[in-house]
Amino acid sequence: MTNVTFAQVGHVMQGVGAFNMSMGGAATGQPLDISGALQWNPAAISSFDQQILKVDVGIFFSSPQLNSTVPEFDQNGQPTGNFYSGTTADDRGISPMPAVAYVWASDKSNHSFGFSVFGISGFGVTFPENMSNPINMPQNMGGFGHIESDYMLLQTGLTYAYQLTEKFSIGVEPNFSLSALELAPNPTASPSAAGYPSTNRATATGYGAQVGIFFDSGTGFKSGVSYKTNVYFSDFEFENTYLDGSTSTNTFNMDYPSIFSVGVGYSADVLDLALDYRFVNYENTDGFSESGWTNTASVAGFGWKNISVISAGLQYKGINNLPLRLGYTYSSNPIDEDLTFFNIPATAVIANAFQIGAGYNLGSKLNFDIVYHRGMSAGETTGPVLNPQFAQQFPNGAIPGSEISYDMNTDLIMVGFKYLFNSK
Repeated sequence: MTNVTFAQVGHVMQGVGAFNMSMGGAATGQPLDISGALQWNPAAISSFDQQILKVDVGIFFSSPQLNSTVPEFDQNGQPTGNFYSGTTADDRGISPMPAVAYVWASDKSNHSFGFSVFGISGFGVTFPENMSNPINMPQNMGGFGHIESDYMLLQTGLTYAYQLTEKFSIGVEPNFSLSALELAPNPTASPSAAGYPSTNRATATGYGAQVGIFFDSGTGFKSGVSYKTNVYFSDFEFENTYLDGSTSTNTFNMDYPSIFSVGVGYSADVLDLALDYRFVNYENTDGFSESGWTNTASVAGFGWKNISVISAGLQYKGINNLPLRLGYTYSSNPIDEDLTFFNIPATAVIANAFQIGAGYNLGSKLNFDIVYHRGMSAGETTGPVLNPQFAQQFPNGAIPGSEISYDMNTDLIMVGFKYLFNSK
């Protein structure tokens, strides 16, 4: 199975397109390409004065590992002092990452327009059933068996920017989104005697908006501020199938968090510098603000904390027709130790990401971009194994002496093409 996209900062993509990714995702105050501007600051598209089409496609690889340790008990339910541990590697494979952007602008008008279709969020794992790892043992033996998740969010934006003066612009973007989620097993459903069920692929639609301000001093210094509202989604409506063949339905709501971004940039003859700071507000987002077990032993939500993201990029233009780029992204971890167990389906938490990229002019109208990304966790995300049957005795039902942990690395190769309709 494949996903449209995978996230690097929580479940939010750090950037879109090969150019923006190669700059670490920084674009709020330094709009060097239209995809980054459309994603992070709608006002910034006023810096372009041509009709531009950008198409990017990439392939994403990840290598998460899931580890668990549980104490052994005798026939009377008493701990023996021994522990059972194991590790399961993900066998998901590659996932495609598309991005399409278009900007219509002119140096004779203060009005600029944009259109985008971006994969902006996602997560997914495939951990096969594994008798040597307690968490992946069959459900009738106390584990979850085969664990699989597949989430994607595809967003379409319609962008308008107005240049108030030669230096200031404002912009707005209503957006419309489609998300899909599949889970095996489905922890948002109540278990039966056969355990937790698997689901079909459920879809939801959502809407939100983005506003921004952009400043260009005309001397090389630039800055910008933008705010993305929550994307408010309809409920996922799951059709569940249990291991004994029985069925049920349940609903689950998962919105997309609001994001505040501020960025600065500086451009000189041979260098472009970009730096962004983002605040991602998970704690006020349905599906992420809730946590713990419900009274029917289903999972109420992911329980994520707000995170801070720093993106930085450098472009060197000293080689004719061959700009070179370096990017870096840092993200804090949204997952508390006590809630690690609830987030097994969404292990894509990358603390440090490094990018290297380049561009090439294929003529007066066509440009080519390429980027390689490497993302790494800052060590394992670790916490106790939870069981709703123990929730009355221990916080969230934490099994004494148990541990669940996961970490991962990510790799991405992406290429993009930019076409100038009215190149001068």
